[in-house]
Amino acid sequence: MQPIKGVKILIVDDEPNIAQFLELGLQNEGFEVYTAPDGFTAVTLAKQVRPHIVILDVMMPGMDGFEVCRMLKKTEHVAIIMLTAKEEVEDRVKGLTLGADDYMVKPFSFEELLARIYARLRNQFPHLFAEVAYGPFRIDDRRKEIRYDERVLELSPTEYELLSFMVVNHGLVLSKTVILDKVWGYDFGGEDNIVEVYIRSLRDKLNDKEHRIIRTLRGSGYRVDLG
Repeated sequence: MQPIKGVKILIVDDEPNIAQFLELGLQNEGFEVYTAPDGFTAVTLAKQVRPHIVILDVMMPGMDGFEVCRMLKKTEHVAIIMLTAKEEVEDRVKGLTLGADDYMVKPFSFEELLARIYARLRNQFPHLFAEVAYGPFRIDDRRKEIRYDERVLELSPTEYELLSFMVVNHGLVLSKTVILDKVWGYDFGGEDNIVEVYIRSLRDKLNDKEHRIIRTLRGSGYRVDLG
């Protein structure tokens, strides 16, 4: 992924080792990075620097990540990725209810975090992007157009959202539940096989007869490979 100039990321974590690791990694990717060791500092700093992305730890002394999320979503146009050492569904639901845009459980890979950051930027700050290249794919979010090997794909709006979501998160295994949540919405009440139907249509349009581009991992989900 090519760096995007001017993107500000605020890391909020009371563990210095984690904060420093993320800070150095994201700076190397070309982002403008700020750090806060606690929730109170984070809220103050966010008002000053107006970050695009906040990487927010849940468990912090004083003001926890849930309260920080609630406050920031009231006043800032920001994408929030919450981090937690817990895997309880209740924590995830609480964070999403308060406005969090994504959720990651520690430990996690830096590559996955980076993919999620770009996904949030593309979804919530599309003006930062012109055309973004992912291997043989070219995604133009302004035109809502995807090219594959320089060929423009004829896609419906939902096909565009599904394919762009999967391409941006290439290399990651995306479960059916995650796809339904991100593309159709958390409260989607349609047919259970809607994902399979759209995946089949995308494979036809990509001429992916052998499923080498959009792979099925039985019992887990789907993964886009860029080749």
